[in-house]
Amino acid sequence: MAGQLEGKKIAFLVADGFEQIELTRSRQDITEAGAQVHLVSLQSGEVQGMRGDIDKADTFTVDEIVDEVSASDYNGLVLPGGTLNPDGLRVNDKAVDFVRDFFKQHKPVAAICHAPITLIEAGVVDGRTLTSFPSIKTDLKNAGANWVDQAVVCDEGLVTSRTPDDLDAFCAKAIEEFAEGRHAEQTA
Repeated sequence: MAGQLEGKKIAFLVADGFEQIELTRSRQDITEAGAQVHLVSLQSGEVQGMRGDIDKADTFTVDEIVDEVSASDYNGLVLPGGTLNPDGLRVNDKAVDFVRDFFKQHKPVAAICHAPITLIEAGVVDGRTLTSFPSIKTDLKNAGANWVDQAVVCDEGLVTSRTPDDLDAFCAKAIEEFAEGRHAEQTA
C-alpha cells in the first residue's frame, strides 16, 4: 500500500465522541499509503476520542475547522463512527454541506459504524447499498438505503463498514477507492 496515495489529501471529519480506533487505525493506514491527512472538526482546538462510547480516550488536535475548508480541497473523506460523533455532525449545517459536497464532486467517502447517520442527514443514501453498526439499520432503510450485513461494502466510491472489527477490510477498500479517485456514479 505504500505510495498508493502519494499526492492525495484526505479529510477526516469528526466531532467530540468519535470511536478512537476508527480514527487512529484508518488514519495510520491512509498515511502509510502516502496520503496527507487533515483532522477536520466543528471548532479549533482538540476533539475527544472514546473507547466503546463509554470511556474517554485521547484528545486529538484539529487541523482545520469545517467552516474554513471545502470538499474541493480534498481527494476523499473518512467519517469515523461512535454514537456521539455523527450526532454532533448531523446538526451542523456546515458539516453536512461538507459531506454532501464530496458526493456532488464524485469523490470517494468512507464511513464506519454509526457514521452513516451523517450521510442520512446529507441526503446521499437513497438507492445506495451500504452497511453500518446494526442499530442504525432501520434509519438507513427508512432513508432509502439497501442495508446489508457485511464487513465492508463499496457502492460507487462509498465505502462503509460495521464496527472496529472490520477495520482491516474498511481501510484496504477505502485506500483502493481513494487511489481510484472520482466515481461518476458517486452523486448527491
